[in-house]
Amino acid sequence: MQNRIATALGFANIAFVKYWGVRDAALNLALNDSISMNLSDATTVTTVEFGPLAEDTLAIDDQPANAAQTARVSRHLDHLRALAGVSLRARVVSRNSFPMGTGLASSAAGFAALTVAGAAALGLDLAERELSAVARLGSGSACRSVPGGFTRWHAGRDHASSYAETIAPPDYWDLRDVLAVVSTEHKAVGSAEGHTLAQTSPFLGARLADLPRRLARVQDALLARDLPMLGEELEAEAIALHVLAMTSRPSILYWEPATLEIMRLCPVWRAAGLLAYFTLDAGPNVHLICEAATVPGLLERLQALPSVQRVIVNGPAGPTHLLP
Repeated sequence: MQNRIATALGFANIAFVKYWGVRDAALNLALNDSISMNLSDATTVTTVEFGPLAEDTLAIDDQPANAAQTARVSRHLDHLRALAGVSLRARVVSRNSFPMGTGLASSAAGFAALTVAGAAALGLDLAERELSAVARLGSGSACRSVPGGFTRWHAGRDHASSYAETIAPPDYWDLRDVLAVVSTEHKAVGSAEGHTLAQTSPFLGARLADLPRRLARVQDALLARDLPMLGEELEAEAIALHVLAMTSRPSILYWEPATLEIMRLCPVWRAAGLLAYFTLDAGPNVHLICEAATVPGLLERLQALPSVQRVIVNGPAGPTHLLP
């Protein structure tokens, strides 16, 4: 029997309105909608090859994956195997352009690429909405990386209604995500555990009550290309997410001293005419959102900080897609 093989390129994303907390952990149904931007230079390339193998295998960045990582990928492939009506095992090889497990949405890029490549290798003809929903089963934020550009994840009430779609294409706005990497250490508390612990924070109800207003304001700012309006909500939203993490039981503290240093410098830089706003996912590394013309000045300031290990400049990226 001829092996079935496909390769896909997936993009990480940065959430402007965050996903934190789940309604259904098995289906990764979020408590709220979220809005994000795919990142052009934070990528994962994944090859899936189905064949007469005894078991699924996984290699990440040229190293054999551990048992937990392999089991997670195998469970995800089971969803695709069920759709295709096959029991074939797979060899999966994945390579990242950015550090894993540091709050940079590596699972979003990885499971989006795994879903698109796996579906193609099995000959499944799935619409983008279906691919997004399947990717969500592996990692909630992966559903946002399947469509391109600026996307909105509809939290939904069941598997079919929980998916992401594009609300503006990549070329709609010349935004940049300037990612300041201050730590490449694997975070001690993963996002999956954080989503569960969100329910223990006394501030969860207040956040959820305010989110319809924030979602509307962020989407309006995005469609109007209004950076000050967007930036005001970005920073408040990032802090709100970390307040939930810090006040959960047990508490989760993702920030490092360098994280706070950059957060405190942002308003100083804006006062000097450098229009950039911070946001963070569940980790210590800082995303600075600005327009393309601001990037050179921002790079100069970030590269002068001893705590910044690396800077990755991302534009809005397209959808996860197959490679030749």
